[in-house]
Amino acid sequence: MDHKEILKHVDHTLLAQGATWEEIRKICDDGIAYGTASVCIPPSYVKQAKEYVGDKMAVCTVIGFPNGYSTTKTKEFETRDALENGADEIDMVANIGWIKDRKYDLVEEEIRTLKAACGEKILKVIIETCLLTEEEKIRMCEAVTRAGADYIKTSTGFSKAGATFEDIELFSRHIGPDVKMKAAGGISSLADAEKFLALGADRLGTSRIVKLVRNEEASGY
Repeated sequence: MDHKEILKHVDHTLLAQGATWEEIRKICDDGIAYGTASVCIPPSYVKQAKEYVGDKMAVCTVIGFPNGYSTTKTKEFETRDALENGADEIDMVANIGWIKDRKYDLVEEEIRTLKAACGEKILKVIIETCLLTEEEKIRMCEAVTRAGADYIKTSTGFSKAGATFEDIELFSRHIGPDVKMKAAGGISSLADAEKFLALGADRLGTSRIVKLVRNEEASGY
């Protein structure tokens, strides 16, 4: 697969706790130069980044990140605030404790609430697959579908492990026809990126792909 085609599916990501505006500005420049789908950055930089990139680049940010256990009202406020600041896409973290407690109705309602706040803007739901059983992953595919979210996403990149081919294959069997898939965390090679796309992923959350295309040492998310 051509590198440009892979880059079209990349959410070029910087979510490190110590990220500075200079680093955020640099990934925005790289995102524009390499034609990535978006830049995925902390909420506190959304307004500045959107003013910087304008219509040249979609700005994505994270909600309830990385643990997902904020209240629904808090996540809704975060979402509306991010959108007011110019965010084009929202990646929310599902409440893993609720999933473990089998409170799928609460999880689904939370996703539905945030999708209502997003309106036409894209909502991706991070379910942190490395912490879930296969049954829980399947139930979350169903909940994300019913709640009307746009994407189901594997990982925050801040837990025990990131995306796996097996999880994307599992998602593809259980999501509805209107739900897309995002593989995120630990995508460490162009070959792996290409395989995730071949398996049906529409987005790749990673900080490494642009570096790999430039033949630079690539570590991190």
